[in-house]
Amino acid sequence: MKAILFHQHGSSEVLEYTDFPTPEPQPGQILVRLRAAALNRLDIWVRNGWPGIKLEYPHIAGADGSGDIVGLGADVAGWKIGDRVVINANLGCGKCDFCMAGRDNLCREWKLLGENVRGTYCEYICLPARQFFKLPDEFDFHTAAAASLVYHTAWHSLIVRGGLKSNETVLVVGATGGVNTASIVIAKYIGATVIVVGAGKEKLALAESLGADILIDRNQEPDWSKSVFLATGKKGADIVVDNVGTTYPLSFRAAGKGGRILTVGNTGGPKFEIDNRFMFSKHLSLLGSSMGTLQDFENVMTLVTSGKLKVALDKSFPLKEAKTAQERLESGSQLGKITLEI
Repeated sequence: MKAILFHQHGSSEVLEYTDFPTPEPQPGQILVRLRAAALNRLDIWVRNGWPGIKLEYPHIAGADGSGDIVGLGADVAGWKIGDRVVINANLGCGKCDFCMAGRDNLCREWKLLGENVRGTYCEYICLPARQFFKLPDEFDFHTAAAASLVYHTAWHSLIVRGGLKSNETVLVVGATGGVNTASIVIAKYIGATVIVVGAGKEKLALAESLGADILIDRNQEPDWSKSVFLATGKKGADIVVDNVGTTYPLSFRAAGKGGRILTVGNTGGPKFEIDNRFMFSKHLSLLGSSMGTLQDFENVMTLVTSGKLKVALDKSFPLKEAKTAQERLESGSQLGKITLEI
């Protein structure tokens, strides 16, 4: 099969479009011919590397993918050749106490597709049958791939961890990131009021098209916590979605009393300072999570494939142009999810 590989960390120049052995399904596994993959910031971080990361080289990036079933391993039931599927990138072992309790994103041997194991920048992939969600006939492969990781992550963070209610106000810090756009759409689906802080009219226009109620341009209002405070009638936001980290000082100020700060990442860097006075004086909760459970994935992808949750798509590139696709993602110029045509 054709795949995008890299043998060492570095810039996009390390990516190579070449041949790689096609996998064979083992017992309990399904072989899928991938039709689309979607890019995430994770792909860039894994390619660049960080202290302590361990990869099996050559590595294949990519957490998101969709396609059709072309092979079934022994002991696989409920699936048939030709079924259209999307991948759940959250890989639990299926055997530990967390997995058995339905909390597989806390698995003791947890892995993430494209990070700990080879991913979806390729033509074929084998995974356990539990990792797939069946797509309706004719549902767009690119939309499915673009939704899978970010909607899974945002759903678990907002609904399960954050306990979002319809009468609440959600502040999303960042207008165009995958989890951020998913958070906007999910929050509006629940019935919440959504405030978005973004950089520039073009990015804020995307947030508005997804349902955001109040738009704040941080280029014009650097101290946007004051704008949030005023926009909420001086109450502050009930939930703040902040996956930047370095923006915590403003997020803590923008949160109302009893507010919840939700985080699934740290695009601004892993280490930063916080003013703990806001934590205890405003009774704030800082809630972290990564991905979601098998049940979360089924719940949110059912909503996506039924058309109840809109997915923002940017540009699509052929698999062999993954280097160009990653460079677009690194530039920050995308408006929605970038996908690969496989």
